[in-house]
Amino acid sequence: VVLPTFILEKRSLLEMYADFMSHPDLFIAITNGTTPEERMIRFVEYYLTSFHEGRKGAIAKKPYNPIIGETFHCSWRMPKGDVATDAGSNFSAHTPSEQITLSKDLEGQTELDYYTVKFVAEQVSHHPPVSGFYAECTERKMCVNAHVWTKSKFLGMSIGVTMVGEGLLSLLEHGEEYTFSLPCAYARSILTVPWVELGGKVNINCAKTGYSASINFHTKPFYGGKLHRVTGEVKQNTTNTVVCRVQGEWNSVLEFTYSNGETKYVDLTKLSVTRKRVRPLEKQGPFESRRLWQHVTESLRDGDIDKATEHKRALEERQRNEERLRAETETPWCTKYFLKEGDGWVYHKPLWKTVSAAQTQQTDTN
Repeated sequence: VVLPTFILEKRSLLEMYADFMSHPDLFIAITNGTTPEERMIRFVEYYLTSFHEGRKGAIAKKPYNPIIGETFHCSWRMPKGDVATDAGSNFSAHTPSEQITLSKDLEGQTELDYYTVKFVAEQVSHHPPVSGFYAECTERKMCVNAHVWTKSKFLGMSIGVTMVGEGLLSLLEHGEEYTFSLPCAYARSILTVPWVELGGKVNINCAKTGYSASINFHTKPFYGGKLHRVTGEVKQNTTNTVVCRVQGEWNSVLEFTYSNGETKYVDLTKLSVTRKRVRPLEKQGPFESRRLWQHVTESLRDGDIDKATEHKRALEERQRNEERLRAETETPWCTKYFLKEGDGWVYHKPLWKTVSAAQTQQTDTN
């Protein structure tokens, strides 16, 4: 959906997907769960905390539509002491100021003192507009691979965006794979002050352990009702037993109730956010998001809407011309980091391939 340039967010959708990893401590803590049940619960806790950082502002703004071949790379460093190993202490209690201090301290630490989570995203298709993204923590032998295709439609005073696609979390230490989907997003009140709402049902499933979770993002009813509500439950499929229930708001407070009767409250507004590390513009390739869109971003920062619109139009025109040329010469588009597999896209060097190759090599050496 083409929207006026002035309501654009100053970054690409590919960079916005990186915000799913704003709490790398909670992501890494999933694999520290001592039982399949605990690992599924930890994944649900991490999943539900992954949306609020991407939608911080009260006013909804739209990120740039990535152009085919665009990529985004970043990483996070997490002090090992900040990643919870025991159940019940998954959530870091650092205030934002303490978190900044931690980041400064990090520079003086050796590589053994922290975990690194690396992220890469690529726009792999233009029609339909598919993004692939992949993140891994090699020290903990865990990675996540996802492909998302956004379908937009006008709903009168709103725009609905369906996230078509699937993600796969692999915990190689446990030999477990978790499939998950993403909720729909809605931009409401688009002619006045637009704001974002999530809606729909998502499922998380681990075939090996028989644990699954269903989560409902509730849209606000026409009269009354709370905003941003979410409810969900984690189940053991073979016995049909609910082991955890969750309710609350995905951008404020969540309440987790466990089968042993314990309850935990998580205030998302107080969770520390680890800043992503991105190479400076001059060290980025021409198709990396920040460098590709830098003139649009600069113009928006300067408040020059006409100039921003012109730079954006030039980028999109170039994409259209290149696509026309490929169609005429029947040249297929070659992706850089993701390979087509069935209906999805998979990172070309996923951790499960490199780990199994290393294990095979080790066996051969022995």
